[in-house]
Amino acid sequence: MSLPAFSRKRLTIALSLAGVLAVSGIAAVSLQAGADEAHPPAAAAPAVAVDVAEVSEQRIIDWQSYSGRLEAVDRVDIRPLVSGTITAVHFRDGSLVKKGDALFTIDPRPYAAEVERARAALAAADARASYTATDLGRSETLVGRGVISRRDFDAKQNEAAEAAANRQAAQAALTAAKLNLAYTQVTAPVAGRVSRAEVTVGNIVSAGAGPALTTLVSVSPVYASFDVDEQTFLKFINPARNGKAAAPVSLGLANESGYSREGRVSSVDNHLDISSGTIRVRAAFDNKDGSLLPGLYARIRLGGGEPRSAVLIDEKAVGTDQAKRFVLVVDAANHTTYREVQLGAVHEGLRIVESGIKGGERIVVNGLQRVRPGDAVTPHVVAMAAPASQALVASRK
Repeated sequence: MSLPAFSRKRLTIALSLAGVLAVSGIAAVSLQAGADEAHPPAAAAPAVAVDVAEVSEQRIIDWQSYSGRLEAVDRVDIRPLVSGTITAVHFRDGSLVKKGDALFTIDPRPYAAEVERARAALAAADARASYTATDLGRSETLVGRGVISRRDFDAKQNEAAEAAANRQAAQAALTAAKLNLAYTQVTAPVAGRVSRAEVTVGNIVSAGAGPALTTLVSVSPVYASFDVDEQTFLKFINPARNGKAAAPVSLGLANESGYSREGRVSSVDNHLDISSGTIRVRAAFDNKDGSLLPGLYARIRLGGGEPRSAVLIDEKAVGTDQAKRFVLVVDAANHTTYREVQLGAVHEGLRIVESGIKGGERIVVNGLQRVRPGDAVTPHVVAMAAPASQALVASRK
């Protein structure tokens, strides 16, 4: 059947369009194939080089940190015991002195004269006592013969007793005069470091009055006082007071990063401060070099409990994922694995890991920002940073 001219025309246009689309599709496929041949698939990303360290377990002691102040064991305000004029100062400000060293001299001449006067009074009392004793002896013979009355004999006894008492008083006065003369030499009651001279030569001082001549503090040992909370006292300090091993204590100064000195708990206060919930503790430290001065700020580290095994890692190996902490563990195929960890306190510069990893595993310690979980890495094995006092901790095992 023949089609109308109009329908034949529409069919011819449709066939033409179909042919054009077919040719375009073939061309597009050819162009895509050419593009694929020119740009082959990208190769896998190369492994990232990172520092990897093996996790190890160590024996540690748990430590608690506190702030305190250094105090001298002995602190003495040097004051005059006699009045007079300062005639000499025998020390340099801030110098070290020994026990018994002269510090000040108060004019001794009035006290030397008093010693001579008391000595003369004692000689007179001695003579009087000797005479009355001899006279009493003669009276005892005469009263027995009835030559003198009993009343006269009693008078001789009274005179002899009074003379003996006067002799004792004169002896005591001489002793006091000698003491006052000795007090004109102001000496160091303890060994230590002396402050500056508050009263200089030419000034008049009064016994026990006015400002101290100077102050003297002992040097070694030195105390560090600090306040511990009730739980620490009950857990660490109180057991040591009941016969168990004393809690180790260390000290560091404000300009030190570690704890350079080891000491011992010296005393504990006799009550707990209910307003703060703390109790005052005092530890003693050797200070033979004299570098620890009373009043300095002290960082105190108090240990307690038995040594225990703990996993210690470098702080740089820990990453933060919102509220979580994690490390990247490197497996045997050198691929990283995300591992959430629970962290404890810092011990000797390393972080204690309470859970999440165990000894023997390898973790990324440097380059954590360059890798993601599941990435292949090229591990560069390094040592985990060693604690500064590892030898010391080992000695306490």
